[in-house]
Amino acid sequence: MKQGKCPKCGSTNIYGPADLPLKSGPFGSNSIPVSLTAMAALDNYVCVDCGLVESYVADDRMLKKIAEKWKAVNASVDEED
Repeated sequence: MKQGKCPKCGSTNIYGPADLPLKSGPFGSNSIPVSLTAMAALDNYVCVDCGLVESYVADDRMLKKIAEKWKAVNASVDEED
């Protein structure tokens, strides 16, 4: 959706990041925890036709920290439902 098109419904009625006062404030309402002392602010994109929301880490430097602190999710081809 970063490019302005919804992958779910195909709409181009997408709204994106704005300077939100709580984006990375003390309560981190628009962020995810990276470690005990670090939060990563998020940019959210919303399709106002179907309601799909996609979130992206706003600061690319936080991606390395996430890779260091979080556990990797490994998809398995033989995974059972």
